[in-house]
Amino acid sequence: MHPDRRLIRVGYDIIGVIPKKMPEVPTLFSLCVQEIAIAVLDGYEYAQDILELPSDLVDCIILNLPPLALQNIYELSVDGCGKGGIASNGINDGRKRGRYGDFNTAWKMLFKKRWPEHIKKIQPINCVTTQYASGMCSLVNQSVDWQQLYWEKHLQSCLDDAAEIALLPAFDGYIGELRISDSIVNAIGHTGNIACNCLKLSYHCNKFGHYARCLKLQNVLCVAEICELLRGSKLQALVFRRIISSAQVNGLCMLLNQHWETLLSLEFIYCRLPPNTINQICNSICKEGSRIHGIQHLCVRSSTIFDRKSSSMPPGLLSFISSGRSLVSLHFCETKMQPIFATIIFDTLLQSSSGIVTLEISDNNIAGWLSKVDKKSTDFSSLLGSNLSLKSLSVLSLRGNNLHKEDAEELNRILVHMPNLRSLDLSDNPLTDDGIRNLIPYIIRALEKAHPLSDIKIENCNLSGMGVSELLGNLPTLKEPLKTLSLADNDLGSYVAAPLAKFLGNSGVRVLNIEDIELGPLGFQELEKEMPNKMALFDINISKNRGGIRAAYFVAKVILQAPDLVSINAGGNIMPPESVKVIYDALKQSKGKLERLDFTGNTQLCHSSYISVLLEFHCHGKPIVVIPSLRTTDAPYDDDP
Repeated sequence: MHPDRRLIRVGYDIIGVIPKKMPEVPTLFSLCVQEIAIAVLDGYEYAQDILELPSDLVDCIILNLPPLALQNIYELSVDGCGKGGIASNGINDGRKRGRYGDFNTAWKMLFKKRWPEHIKKIQPINCVTTQYASGMCSLVNQSVDWQQLYWEKHLQSCLDDAAEIALLPAFDGYIGELRISDSIVNAIGHTGNIACNCLKLSYHCNKFGHYARCLKLQNVLCVAEICELLRGSKLQALVFRRIISSAQVNGLCMLLNQHWETLLSLEFIYCRLPPNTINQICNSICKEGSRIHGIQHLCVRSSTIFDRKSSSMPPGLLSFISSGRSLVSLHFCETKMQPIFATIIFDTLLQSSSGIVTLEISDNNIAGWLSKVDKKSTDFSSLLGSNLSLKSLSVLSLRGNNLHKEDAEELNRILVHMPNLRSLDLSDNPLTDDGIRNLIPYIIRALEKAHPLSDIKIENCNLSGMGVSELLGNLPTLKEPLKTLSLADNDLGSYVAAPLAKFLGNSGVRVLNIEDIELGPLGFQELEKEMPNKMALFDINISKNRGGIRAAYFVAKVILQAPDLVSINAGGNIMPPESVKVIYDALKQSKGKLERLDFTGNTQLCHSSYISVLLEFHCHGKPIVVIPSLRTTDAPYDDDP
């Protein structure tokens, strides 16, 4: 029998001869591209001749080259522009594309191949934005420079790889000499020997550093040497992690001072920055001889920047906030902020000319801070034409600050300083029903404005069904549909079902989160009964409400009566096996836009013999229904959260 063939016999008859699967033979074109790549990487002196090939052939070559070879060809094309070479893709320099190749398409393919999980996260860059008084922005240009994004992300991989080595106690050398792992070097198509400079961090910084706009730096990389390595970069955003020593602060400040003209965003995570250090950092980003800076976004997360033994703010930070004419967003999350510091920040913003759009002070114990804020002006309408800086504030988050009902009463008065507020997040504060009642007058007025409040989040605020029903019952008929309402993690019970159903009809709400509000079967039954015939819902989360079969009937009705619905999270509702048929029938009748229906945690559904039929529904090539995995243990389901 021939070794490359397999005979299939039934009895004594040969019914077929099936060849074994042969290894894929490379095409002549792929072999040529491989040789071209090797030649280009090895410094082929006639590489310019490649660009003189027929344009369709050059296009094919460009789309099949590895990253480093493509980069070398690109550099040749730019150098030869005007001499018969290829023009740039035109993303940054505005030059028209020449007769050869689309480099941007090739870079996008390479990015997708190397980081497929990140391709959807890419946002348009170089967008000209128009910012309105409400804080809303419109994008004008949607172009994405994939070459810049590719090498920026590659450089980030190199820096992360180098940081792992530098963190070892035994390391005592130069950052630039750190060896980059073979997997990263191979990913860009380098085929050189082990002694090649391509294996050093300095090579990658020098060759690709000018593509870097946004970088994340571990503390071990914040040394004087990093300034030289990133000298060619035009950094716009920097994220620093675990900065704790004075040496690291010095390196950080040198880098900030080097790039102060281009920097727009700073973020500090898990850092310990005493007041004198904060002053040093703030001074590093200011224009020489001036306190003015161009930073638009400042974020401090899980870091210590305030002195708990002092009642005064670091003067550098205070100056940074007050002189930030370009400042758009401020985030202080879990910074051990005291109430007095929150007061000072608020007062400073109120009195400055800052055009801040987003303010977040979250996960800090600042109960009572609003009682110390200047509240001389309480006339809501008089502030609309004022010059107070907070008229531009669009997003306010005060999550997890231990605010009580007394704070809610003060907040009701102080929010008049924010006439264009669109999003308010008060989640994870023990406001109770009394607190939410104190806020009802403001919410009513805010919903009736020309630019009304559109996002309200009051999750885990110790609210009851009675308090929320009172809130929903007092809401006016809206001029503009409410975008988001989140009532999650409050023990509301079935009492809230009828008011909530009425609200669904009157508000036109697009995103509703009622996760874990103890609706139960009775609540879902009431919701289903009182639900309007048509809803504007785009996304709804009803998970962890233990609704059983009634939750399934509610989901079925929502599918049929919300034509714009894209996502439903119905996890953790203890749905019985017979729920499958209810859902299947609704999906069969639906003509909507549903993309995801999540049943995670409803393990009893797996006992239905029809569970697989739910997988026949697809959107964008993927199943719509997320089916729970069957438990491998025989232990009874624990319904206790």
